[in-house]
Amino acid sequence: MSNIQQPGQVRKAPENFVDAQGVRTVFSEARKGRRDFIRGAFAAAVAGGAATAALAQADGDPAILQLPAHSTGLGQPVVTDGYGKPSKYEANVQRRQSPGLTPTAQASVSFAPLQSLFGIVTPSGLHFERHHQGWWDIDPSKHRLMVNGLVKAAKVFTLDELMRLPSVSRFHFIECGANTGMEWGNVAVPTAQYTHGMLSCSEFTGVPLITLLEMAGADLKGERFVLAEGADGSSMTRTIPMSLVRSGEVLVAYGQNGEMLRPEQGYPLRLVVPGVQGVSWVKYLRRIELGDMPYGTKDETVHYVDLMPDGQHRQYTSVQECKSVVTTPSGGQMLLDKGFYNITGLAWSGRGKVKRVDVSVDGGRNWRSARLESPVLSKCLTRFNIDWVWDGSPAIIQSRAMDDTGYVQPGYRQLRAVRGTRSIYHNNAIQSWQVQASGEVANVQLG
Repeated sequence: MSNIQQPGQVRKAPENFVDAQGVRTVFSEARKGRRDFIRGAFAAAVAGGAATAALAQADGDPAILQLPAHSTGLGQPVVTDGYGKPSKYEANVQRRQSPGLTPTAQASVSFAPLQSLFGIVTPSGLHFERHHQGWWDIDPSKHRLMVNGLVKAAKVFTLDELMRLPSVSRFHFIECGANTGMEWGNVAVPTAQYTHGMLSCSEFTGVPLITLLEMAGADLKGERFVLAEGADGSSMTRTIPMSLVRSGEVLVAYGQNGEMLRPEQGYPLRLVVPGVQGVSWVKYLRRIELGDMPYGTKDETVHYVDLMPDGQHRQYTSVQECKSVVTTPSGGQMLLDKGFYNITGLAWSGRGKVKRVDVSVDGGRNWRSARLESPVLSKCLTRFNIDWVWDGSPAIIQSRAMDDTGYVQPGYRQLRAVRGTRSIYHNNAIQSWQVQASGEVANVQLG
């Protein structure tokens, strides 16, 4: 289209400007109902890192006319690093920690930089983390996986034995149940990394869990439940319903994005439970027990529960409902001029495939259907794009996803009518980004 000949420019969001004191201030100001105070932190960060576009000289662009060193000399030797690294010019694209969410460095979270990524796959080194007692680099030769409980013969597998079995590779998203949790309390965390960055997507390789249960002679009939247990000091244990296991989707995974799991992601073994909140994807997996009732572990009776308006806890709400977020333009970025922009983002559903994503630039009054970029896979991130010509007027950008069950992502008014305002987990409400006349993009919240 002709509008593409005059594309708009986007300045990246500032990186790593929220320190521990800043996070404490976020919570303090949010309790007072003030969401805009953080603009001061943004202004300082933007002033310190503002980038200006190179302008062509009247007699031509020197970047074209003057040959750079890389066009006239020898480059670096092959394999200077045995394991490749990103360009030094992309050094700011990192996972970021929010010190205010957790009390210690070991029981903490890092957020993936969604606003800086393309496609649907999260590079392994940028995959978000959630740990309850730190991460470990475990000797794979000494790691064991036990399968016991309601089985005819308990089994113990080494990693080598598991890797000899027929394997499958599948793309799936993983999302922490607390992703977007601070937005329940109307806290204006500034960028897509902090609002939605407890989300990643990878190709996982491993053995279907049902294969291991069948090898142990498991009784798979009737009401059955699996207890998954991790080997780290937090004793992470989660109940997995047999309905998920019977589908063949649940994997005992050792591979991620074509290589072995990273230590932060549970090396040498983790559970992959597609569509279910990340806490059930038990890392450093060491035991699978088959039983006839939910196990009621500490992390499913006290933690990872939904606080309802009447004060009751809703338990075992593990499925991550249909959700989406625009990643460009998004909070902290700035539109530098009028013209054509590609609005892009991610959509996902724990119940199946994304069927449709609508985008609004006027706060939800009007919607247009976005393009879903292939591949569109079940329980996987889906990239969407839509054309937009910005005329310089204020705008509010939103995305609204629908999955193949017919479920439509709700707005905050719809969600809070059922869930109230005191929850932490499973916030899948529509995200709003306000584009001001200045081009600055900020996190706002509509009813």
